[in-house]
Amino acid sequence: MIKELLNKIFYGIITLFGVVTVIFFILHKIPGDAAQMMQDQREDSEQLLAIKKKYGFDKSLTTQYLLYLNDLSPISLHSVNSEDFTALQKGKYKYVKMFGIAKIIVVLKKPYLRESYHKSGKNVASIISETLPNTAVLAVTSILIAIAIGIIFGILSALYKDTVFDRMVSVISIFGMSIPSFFSAILFAWFFGFVLHKYTNLNMTGSLYAVDDFGEGRYIQLKNLILPALVLGIRPLAVIIPLMKNSLLEVLSQDYIRTAKAKGLSTYKVIQKHALKNALNPVVTAISGWFASLLAGAVFVEYIFGWNGLGKEIINALNEKDYPVIIGSSIIIATMFIIINIFVDIIYGWLDPRIKTS
Repeated sequence: MIKELLNKIFYGIITLFGVVTVIFFILHKIPGDAAQMMQDQREDSEQLLAIKKKYGFDKSLTTQYLLYLNDLSPISLHSVNSEDFTALQKGKYKYVKMFGIAKIIVVLKKPYLRESYHKSGKNVASIISETLPNTAVLAVTSILIAIAIGIIFGILSALYKDTVFDRMVSVISIFGMSIPSFFSAILFAWFFGFVLHKYTNLNMTGSLYAVDDFGEGRYIQLKNLILPALVLGIRPLAVIIPLMKNSLLEVLSQDYIRTAKAKGLSTYKVIQKHALKNALNPVVTAISGWFASLLAGAVFVEYIFGWNGLGKEIINALNEKDYPVIIGSSIIIATMFIIINIFVDIIYGWLDPRIKTS
């Protein structure tokens, strides 16, 4: 078990390396000059050269990439004669010196995601720590809504197969999968937040925290969570319902289920005691993938609803060519995706001991 877990962690690190590499080179190939966008209203060539030198834009793309990997790695190399080492000594980040070779020192540190280009030198890690909890709340709420409704409707669809109810649920599932999240977000915001506002008392836009009108701090505004959570949960809900239905129908056709029914157990008891646990295997796998996807899929939903999460931050960073924020956010999302999948493999093995984690 330990060996298999270490293998998954190793492949997870390789995946992260691939994510960083692909995103880094794609971003730097997009037309536009990030240094130009960082200039203030007074444009001059000296200021532009200073910005390029500060952020390393005057170096080749390969050198910029290797320097970023060096910052990102927990073990990094630094030349004692470089500007980078001078910045290191001035507190670029906390580190522990391991050893030195000639004029190169090797240090141990936390992965450094660099600083934002547009937020007055604010660390990307700080930006992520401020916005990720809001995205996590939104994603968890969405997936819980999808799980609760999806499992219940999936079970009912299996029990009432080929009825009007089953057909209606199937049509709703198809629509849920076909409609893009950004379109659903616009539709929900307009209909429930504007047309029916006096009945629902819901806002078209708003985040988890609202600012007090009298300047006495922030307070939680849970009603702003309802619409974005519902919209974000539509697609996983549309997947869970038919998946739960088909899985349960397959389990109910097994011999041990027929034996349980022959012993006089009610349908409720058969599902609760025997069928449900085995039927949940493919559902758990789908939920894991969708939960990780929600962290990335929340980008457009957060932007439309004005939800101050990581997704909205990524959109703003793309508009401003704030590369460190985009890459850092992508690394965090990819890391969470890997961790969730490893965790789900463990849960999957618990649900069905016949399956060996690999």
